[in-house]
Amino acid sequence: MSARLLPLGFLALLPILPVAAWAADPPAADNVRIYRCVGANGAVSLQDAPCKGDHHQQVLDMVRPKDAPPSVIPAAAPAAAAPVIEREVRVVTVQPPQPMYECVSPEGDRYTSDNNEGNPRWVPTWAFGYASPHHGHGPRPPRPPGSGGVPWHPGVAVPTGSVLVRDTCHALPQQEVCARLKDRRWELIRRYNSALQSERKTLVREQRGIEARLNQDCGGT
Repeated sequence: MSARLLPLGFLALLPILPVAAWAADPPAADNVRIYRCVGANGAVSLQDAPCKGDHHQQVLDMVRPKDAPPSVIPAAAPAAAAPVIEREVRVVTVQPPQPMYECVSPEGDRYTSDNNEGNPRWVPTWAFGYASPHHGHGPRPPRPPGSGGVPWHPGVAVPTGSVLVRDTCHALPQQEVCARLKDRRWELIRRYNSALQSERKTLVREQRGIEARLNQDCGGT
């Protein structure tokens, strides 16, 4: 078996065991035996076989280097469950625009109203009478119902009462509603400058109502 020279740096990797320098017994299974040979000229060599010739020999038993045990990677902790995000539910109630109606009186006058019930008025009802004024001594014919003390003659219309009727109204388009609210606001501003102090409170109160309605139904214009 030929001697194999070992690099000097190899000693740094092998811890030296407290073994006799001239050990003759074979090394333990977990050790490695190194021979340090010193020549006549002082040259030093390390090898894994006994020295030859007149070399001064020194035997070193060293622990065979071992690989470090594999590192144990701890098992990852189970991921925490994602928190449940509570969703906020908002209920938004959209109020439809307040309608506006235009009403017409029998005389042709036009006015606006917040409902479709026009101004009420009483209208008399009429009927024709068929009895003539009484002459002679015979029985007096009966008077038509509702004629009251009004004189009546055959074929003459007489009032029989009255009924309650209202002006005709129709809803305005929303665009027209907003335009009329703006016109009314401008009219109130114009009247405010010349109004009495007692009248100004009423004008301001009405203007606040119009402003609120414009903000809600007309985009605040």
